[in-house]
Order: sequence, then C-alpha cells, then structure tokens
Amino acid sequence: MLLRLDDVSLAFGSRPLLDHASLQVDEGERVCLVGRNGEGKSSLLRLVSCAVAPDEGSVWVRPGARLAFLAQDLDAVDDARVIDIVAGGLAPDAGESWETGYRVDTVISRLSLDAEARFSSLSGGWRRRVLLGRALVAEPDVLLLDEPTNHLDIEAIEWLEGVMLEFRGALLFVSHDRAFVNRLATRVVELDRGKLSSWPGNYDEFMVKKALQLEIEAKANAHFDKKLAQEEVWIRRGVEARRTRNEGRVRALKALRTERRDRRDRIGQAEISIAESGESGKRVFEAEHARVAFGDHTVIRDLSVKIQRGDRIGIVGPNGAGKSTLIRLLLGELEPSGGKVQRGTKLETAYYDQQREQLDLKASVSDNVNDGNEFVPIGGHNRHISGYLRDFLFRPDQMKTPASALSGGERNRLLLARLFARPANLLVMDEPTNDLDIDTLELLEELVSEFQGTLLLVSHDRAFLDHVVTSLLVFEGDGRVREFVGGWSDWVRWRDARDAREREARSRGAATAAAPAAAAPAVPRAKRLSYKDQREFDTLPATIELLEADKARLDALVGDPAFYSRPATDVRDTLARVQSLAAEVEGAYARWAALEALRAG
Repeated sequence: MLLRLDDVSLAFGSRPLLDHASLQVDEGERVCLVGRNGEGKSSLLRLVSCAVAPDEGSVWVRPGARLAFLAQDLDAVDDARVIDIVAGGLAPDAGESWETGYRVDTVISRLSLDAEARFSSLSGGWRRRVLLGRALVAEPDVLLLDEPTNHLDIEAIEWLEGVMLEFRGALLFVSHDRAFVNRLATRVVELDRGKLSSWPGNYDEFMVKKALQLEIEAKANAHFDKKLAQEEVWIRRGVEARRTRNEGRVRALKALRTERRDRRDRIGQAEISIAESGESGKRVFEAEHARVAFGDHTVIRDLSVKIQRGDRIGIVGPNGAGKSTLIRLLLGELEPSGGKVQRGTKLETAYYDQQREQLDLKASVSDNVNDGNEFVPIGGHNRHISGYLRDFLFRPDQMKTPASALSGGERNRLLLARLFARPANLLVMDEPTNDLDIDTLELLEELVSEFQGTLLLVSHDRAFLDHVVTSLLVFEGDGRVREFVGGWSDWVRWRDARDAREREARSRGAATAAAPAAAAPAVPRAKRLSYKDQREFDTLPATIELLEADKARLDALVGDPAFYSRPATDVRDTLARVQSLAAEVEGAYARWAALEALRAG
C-alpha cells in the first residue's frame, strides 16, 4: 500500500466535497478518478499531495514514498530554461551530482524537449510536457495527474499513454478523455456527492456497472419515499392516531425524516438543446487549390474540398499544424494566399472557440447568456433563462453569481449555453471537450450527433470524433490536408496499413539494392504456381468484381443526401464498411499482382 485516505471530510463553505470518504492506492495501480465538474476531484489530488489538509480524517502516505503532482492549470513560470524547470523537480536533498544530471538529461531526451528553450516561448502542449518532465525526474512512487491531456494534440496524447504504461509507480489521475482512461486505468474511482466508490476495470466496464447501480439506487429511493409518505399520512390522522400513537413508530418516523434530509440526490443530467435555424444552401464551402501562407511559411497547401449541407467534418492534426487557420479560411475570416474559397448561402453560424469566445467574468451567469433578458428563444418557443440554465446543470442560486466564481468546467458549460442559445445551421466547434466532465461530454456528443445542420469540429478527443463525424480533414505535414471518409479509428487503421506497406516496400528495395550483382542476367522462366496459389489467382478477378460492385452500391448510398438523416449508428457502420471495402479491393489487387509476378517468374 502506498497511500490511504481514512474517513476524510473536506468542505469549501457550506458545500461538502468529501464526506467521510476513504481510498487506498497500491503499488502498480493506475487509478482514474471521475466525477462531475465541481465535485472535488482536483481537491482530492491536492489532499493526497498534502497541499491542503482535511477537515476531518487522515491522509497517510508510506514513509519515504515520493509523490509528484502535475496540476490541471499551467501555473505561470518565469522565463526559465526548460532544463532548469525539469531539474526543479528533484528532491531538495538530491544535490548536484553526475547521477542527478544524468536523470535530468534522460527525462529531457525521453520527452523530446529542447533543454535550452524558454518556457514562455512554448505552446500549451509543450509546456505540459515540460511540467510532466519536472514530475518524472523525481522518479516518484506515486504520480498525480490532473487532466493531463488538456492542451495536447492526439499524437502527444498517444505518446503520453505510452509513457504512462511504462511508468512503474502508482498512478492516480483525473481525466475526461475516455479513450485515454480505457487504455490506462486498472481501476476507476468515482467521486459522487462526497462519497468515493471503486470499480475495477476501465471506463467502459465502469459505465456498465454504474448504470446498474443507479437503477438499483433509484428503486431503493422510490421505496423509501413511499414508506416515508405513508408514515407522514399516519402521523397526521388526528385524534385516532393520537389515541393509538406508538412512540416507537414516532421515533422511527423522525429517523426517516432525518435520513431523507441527509440524502443527497444525484444531480440530474444536463439537457442541452441547440436552437436550430432553417436550412442553408446545399453548398456550404468549396475550396479550389486554396493556399494560406504567412511569409515564407505555408500553412495550407493546394486544398481542394467540397463541404455540403449535412456534412459532419472532423479536423485533426498536430498542435500548430493549421486547424484553426483552416476554419478561419472557410468562414471567410482569412483570405487565401492563392486559389479560392466559395461559401454557400443562408448560413447561420454558431462558433465555439475557447480562445476567442470569452466570458464577461464580472457579469452574472444569466447575463453572460442572454444580456439581461429573461427569456431565451429555443425551438420557436421562449424559455425562461433560469430554466434554460438548469438544463446546463446550473443551480438557481448560481444565476446571479459572477462567472469569475465558476470552475473551469462550469465556465465551459456556460460557454455552451451561450452558444446554443443562438439559432444556427452551421456548428463550428474548436476543442469543445476541454474541462467538461464525462457526463456532460457524452450528452454534448449525443446532441451534436443529432444536429441536422453542418458540423466542423476540431478535437483531440478520439472517442468524440469517432461518435460524431462522418469524415475527416487530416493535416499530414507540409501544409497538406487529406480528406478521408470515416472516423478517427477508421483513419488509424488505414494509416497504419499504409505505413506498413511503405515500410515493407522500402525494406524490399533495400534488400534488392544490397544484393550482389549477377555476372549476367538470368533468362526469365515462368514458375509453376502451387495448386492453392493457382486456384486463388484464377478466382481473384471475380472476387475483385464482387467487392467493387458492393463498394459502388454503398458509394451511391452514401452519395444520397438523405443518407445522413439515418440514425448515427447506421451512418457510422456504413461508412466503416465503405472504408473496409476500399481496403479489401486494394488488398485483392495487390495479391493478384503478387501472384502474377510470381507466375511470370
């Protein structure tokens, strides 16, 4: 056992975050802490790191065990060099020696950091790598990570997964990235209404078990409430009840009332809706050989793409590749350096951009959404602002609270409430999932999936991309953008297969180049195929014909505008099959060519 929380309570103001909670973490465990925004997950990590003390109970860490903490917020650091920041993670008693210098150099190399770079010049993702290096250089027994994937692109997240899988100590982390949790977690611990519950396995396994537990809890609460109501009727029956009053029964009723008062009901799910407007024109955007350059640096090169009404496009690539630039180009906020971009008619755009769409932190929650108006027009009806904000899980007492008092996740929800109050047929979302708890994230996912307009989505959340988009624009380097039909997992399978074929081709080329030159070319002689290979060679043309016919049928289906009005699962399955068929056709042709070459000798 490395650390233990025993009967811990912690409250800020009148709201308890931890209510007599207990937790144990053992060596080699990778424990993910989940829960709603504002439940106290970050506070629990600060308790474990001894940054705050509990109101009640105790926090025990094994004597001599080293802890390192990567916080959610990127704290301001002066203009120090990367090597100095990483070295700052060493224990105060480590001193300067050959061994400590080696450890610092090893971490910097392992994380591909520029030792002499100034921290202030780095992007958010690289800053997070530096601070992770600062945490790892101490060779901790327990590593605490609070939303480690924030500000990281997909490539960096996959790199971080690899580093954490190799980490030998115990890992206690908070994350809303479901793919990240599924790959890393050996156990999920949920913080819900001040209590901690432990669930072995990854996030998907936790969700199945949690749904069953909530169903049981709802039934138990309904039974309890029915019994309490019956007892309340009995105590109010007047003279007859007083004559037959059973003091034990009265005491039992008082106990029931106390239990009901102490029961903290689970906060309801957010109920988000988009104020959709009328349809746009069929063409939304069309780029022809578009180019964007800043000086000598070309960000987007020779882009030709058509985006039509109802398309659901994910935009992916490394940080700094040009994803936000592409959105600005399509929306007309940026003129192309070459080529042209045409925009459709009747476009009403709702644009979610965490960097651009800022809240007025001095204004209240309700005024941030509706500029002081009492009603919000949603779906042709006026909704009172308090009811609308309750759909986004804001309590009545928060309506007049300044936005500055909200947590990061609550501010994100407020931005979503502000965005969705505007009628739109084009939804543009630039990294919408940062700081959202998983419950709200899954609801946003469902909402975006049901949006009938056109979607442009920049995201590093692989599960979110898989569930809501039907095609991708992928930045592949040097300003090149590839259009791909399918979601993120489809792209990864196709990319890995392509890269494997290229490696094999290079390997064959290297082997051919290394082979000694023959004195004279041999006279080619036809080889006799084995019975099995000959049979495969004879049947492949018919197989290819069937595969291509099947693909043509599905291509026609996908080309029908009505196709995207089908259920999201049907759309995803069909697009996945199209991608699979394309790979099968390509593989069949490659196999036929290989057998033909073997046959020709």
